[in-house]
Amino acid sequence: MKDYYEVLGVEKGASQDEVKKAFRKLASKYHPDKKTGDEARFKEISEAYAVLSDEKKRSEYDTYGRSFSGGGGQQGGGGFGGFGFGGQGAQGFEFDLGDIFNGFGDIFGGGGGQGKPRGRDISIDIEIPFKESVFGTKRSVLLTKNSTCDTCTGSGAAPGSSMQTCATCNGNGKVRETRGSVLGSFTTVRPCNTCHGKGQIPKEKCATCKGQGVLKKEEEIAITIPPGIENGEMIRMTARGEAIQAGTPGDLYIKIHVTPHKTITREGDNLRSTIHIKLTDALLGSDYSVETLDEPTSIRIPEGVKNGEVLRIRNKGVKSGSGRGDFLVRVMIDIPQKLSRRARKLVEELKEEGI
Repeated sequence: MKDYYEVLGVEKGASQDEVKKAFRKLASKYHPDKKTGDEARFKEISEAYAVLSDEKKRSEYDTYGRSFSGGGGQQGGGGFGGFGFGGQGAQGFEFDLGDIFNGFGDIFGGGGGQGKPRGRDISIDIEIPFKESVFGTKRSVLLTKNSTCDTCTGSGAAPGSSMQTCATCNGNGKVRETRGSVLGSFTTVRPCNTCHGKGQIPKEKCATCKGQGVLKKEEEIAITIPPGIENGEMIRMTARGEAIQAGTPGDLYIKIHVTPHKTITREGDNLRSTIHIKLTDALLGSDYSVETLDEPTSIRIPEGVKNGEVLRIRNKGVKSGSGRGDFLVRVMIDIPQKLSRRARKLVEELKEEGI
């Protein structure tokens, strides 16, 4: 008998969630209804899952190498009998694809919560100036995409028209398809193609979207870019991606690209710049005007400031929560390359004084 853990590709101590994920992945690949389907392999992984997903059967299997509660290759001619998928028992196996593959939208062209299909996500890039990344801003973008029909608000019904029960699925939203095979019968449950899983169809279709509930159109979307956003950060707008019939829209992702400032850089919530001062101002102190993102701000250079020393202007940095960071100014002292005779004489006098 094959090792069930090896069949599903999980460790012996794997959690139930890990077992379920492993089964979903393999079932999506080998299900007989798929092009990559393999009935024998599907039987094997289904058998393993039937045991490992049941606490009692799994405990028996771990202890004795087989399950006495039904399932397993050592039962003797039982095949799939006793697994009880979908209530079919020994009569066959029923798989609700909307449940088994929930959350695996790419397998059958869309996924989402509770088996609903989900529209595609959209990703766009926006470039903003450095100043707007600090203070925040607003942008509007025009996207051509599948959107919910404004006329019928996504129902697919003409205004004033009511909905009626879908005759194909009798209002269940799902249809069962049974296929025979050498291993027995396989019953799959799929969303109804007529009502797309809703269980109802409009008596009169919307003329704008032809009853689809969605249509491709241009849509202007307002984007709020929060203060303090950094270069490369992503903004997610829920349900603003592609709409899909009888499902939930995807999301819109906006990647922000910040244009660098000529003189100012960012360090966390603080901003930084550099000023150059004269040697005499470094010795005697002085007032200098510093360019910040708000407005030019006066800063006091203290006497005897050191080359490379950093001075701080409070609350002129990046907005963060209810406050702001600081503006840090690095002081660079410019040493004159040439001196006049008088200046040279004065410096020599200072040298004699030990300065």
